[in-house]
Amino acid sequence: MNKKPNLAVVGATGVVGTTFLKVLEEEDFPFDNLYIMASARSAGKTVTFKGKDYIVEELNEHSFDKPIDIALFSAGGSVSAKYAPIAAAHGVTVVDNSSQWRMDPDVPLVVPEVNPEAIKNRKKGIIANPNCSTIQAMLPLKALHDKYKIKRVVYSTYQAVSGSGMKGIQDLKNGLAGHDTNLAYPHPIAGNCLPHIDVFEDNGYTKEEMKMINETHKILGDDSIKVTATTVRVPVFGAHSESINVEFYNDFDLDELRQTLADFPGVIVQDDPANNVYPLAREAEGTNEVYVGRIRRDFSVDYGINMWVVADNIRKGAATNTVQIAEELIKE
Repeated sequence: MNKKPNLAVVGATGVVGTTFLKVLEEEDFPFDNLYIMASARSAGKTVTFKGKDYIVEELNEHSFDKPIDIALFSAGGSVSAKYAPIAAAHGVTVVDNSSQWRMDPDVPLVVPEVNPEAIKNRKKGIIANPNCSTIQAMLPLKALHDKYKIKRVVYSTYQAVSGSGMKGIQDLKNGLAGHDTNLAYPHPIAGNCLPHIDVFEDNGYTKEEMKMINETHKILGDDSIKVTATTVRVPVFGAHSESINVEFYNDFDLDELRQTLADFPGVIVQDDPANNVYPLAREAEGTNEVYVGRIRRDFSVDYGINMWVVADNIRKGAATNTVQIAEELIKE
């Protein structure tokens, strides 16, 4: 793009949408005109961005009649299914944060540090932002797969309630105050761990678990990697934590492997257990990086490691990754 783009933020009043605006401001993202869009119930509200007030527009079939170059969507799958193609038909490049388009073969699924080249293959004018729990795993796994070739991955996640939006956050707040509610979950979340994120599928896995499996293959571009997952909601407000077990085809030097992770863009290694240094959700919250620690050999297989991976699911897992994709579009 030779000019500053006209930018739209769709779903701008939700948890991720408001973070879109924070990250755009922090990154000093260049734009000419900005359009703030949301559902009818948020239309007419005022949003302040870079010291200027914007009136929230109601998203409708004519929202993209105006000249818009890039639209950042975080309004849910059904909204994206309806409006992303309308936007794309008007020449808008949509970066969508829902699960609607992720496995569409004509829609690139992008983590900019991992597979930015995929952005060029947007046959439908839509780019998909991966699932939050997948995104943070991709940075360390890409670093290791390029150097050592991964044979198998086992995910166990410990996911924050912010991944469920305002209802999840409210359930935890209410539960901690002694008043359990089930706005987002089938059971109370305070003092609990729920091995149930999204709906159960016929194979016994949840949709969240299958997202991690399928998206790992698509982003790394290698269906030969064996992947399994168990995803768990925990009583933490922000930042997802993951125990990732990785098996390689060949042996490795552990110090070299640790340095390979430290050298990868967007990864910060925090691995000094003697001094109680390892990634923590409370420290990751509000940041854009992926933190990796507890890096150690898995002695139960010939060539394996365990690692602990933490990132802010609303930032790197959603808003930051989306804005980074938009930044790649500007570079084009």
